[in-house]
Amino acid sequence: MKELRDLVRDIPDFPKPGILYRDITPLLENPRGLRTAVQAMVEPFRGNSIDRVLGIESRGFLFGVPIAIELQAGFAAVRKPGKLPHDTHCASYELEYGSDELHMHVDSVEAGQRVLLVDDLIATGGTAAAAVDLVARAGGRVVGCSFLVELKDLDGVGRLEALGVGRVHSVIGY
Repeated sequence: MKELRDLVRDIPDFPKPGILYRDITPLLENPRGLRTAVQAMVEPFRGNSIDRVLGIESRGFLFGVPIAIELQAGFAAVRKPGKLPHDTHCASYELEYGSDELHMHVDSVEAGQRVLLVDDLIATGGTAAAAVDLVARAGGRVVGCSFLVELKDLDGVGRLEALGVGRVHSVIGY
């Protein structure tokens, strides 16, 4: 996936000193790169009977919707506090540079539904683990996770695998 990797820009010291931010904006602006990225993220999950694709705010929405269309599944959003108008489940999590919480409508995932979790990047896995918790609270089951970028040294994939989420797939590794 060198073609995609070349479309990711490195921004040192963002959002704070010592962090190397992987900016996917150039990839999103490139029609071929965007299509290739979506296809690479969806491919391992074709034929897996996915009921719902769950996109994590906000860049997970950008990939989650086209992946849901490709899988003929519904899409649901996981958002930060105060962004969803209906009753929500809530889960707290730690970031590599702080803490936050995620919310999901209580009716976004139904009991027994098979869920594919989607985000642009996995680092420590804290955000994704919180989303896994939200799906479990709703009675669904995360059967896979798909990320465009993986920061391998932070072992977020290992954290998710320990939760038993099924296949964890990333397209570009750093």
